[in-house]
Amino acid sequence: MTTEEAIKTAIAFEAKVRDVYQSAVEGATNPVAKRIFRLLSNEEQKHLKFLQRKLDVWTKTGKITAEKLKTTIPSKEAISEGINKLRVRMSDEDRGSEIQMLTKALDAEIKTSTFYKKMVSELPPDGQRLFTRFVEIEDGHLAIVQAEIDYLSKTGHWFDFREFDMEGG
Repeated sequence: MTTEEAIKTAIAFEAKVRDVYQSAVEGATNPVAKRIFRLLSNEEQKHLKFLQRKLDVWTKTGKITAEKLKTTIPSKEAISEGINKLRVRMSDEDRGSEIQMLTKALDAEIKTSTFYKKMVSELPPDGQRLFTRFVEIEDGHLAIVQAEIDYLSKTGHWFDFREFDMEGG
């Protein structure tokens, strides 16, 4: 795959995952869930704009500039604090629809992340640098979505660590 094809494919992936989050915003009934889905939808929209600028530059110059992609996703500490607040608000509510939307989002994020990792291993150095940052950001998205699923489904895990023992031991 050429660098141009990779950027165009990345645009398609980002549009798809943005649309998943936008649909989740529209379908969520809980204000906290809506806010999380909106945050992720807006983040993916920024990725789309960034990639479109990169494609425009590539088309004109055949080069990729070194501009760094920023993320609005908070630190793990901030996420943890937010989940503590979420526990209080959602203790006994049925969140099945949010889990379903998050599962769809997780699938889209996995596919997108897998594509970026493949591009990092296959493209020339300029393309690798572009997509390495996307791998980092998408891994963060995966962690957030999985953490939300784990919390809402009460599996006892948080960021792949056992939060409590469901067996009582």
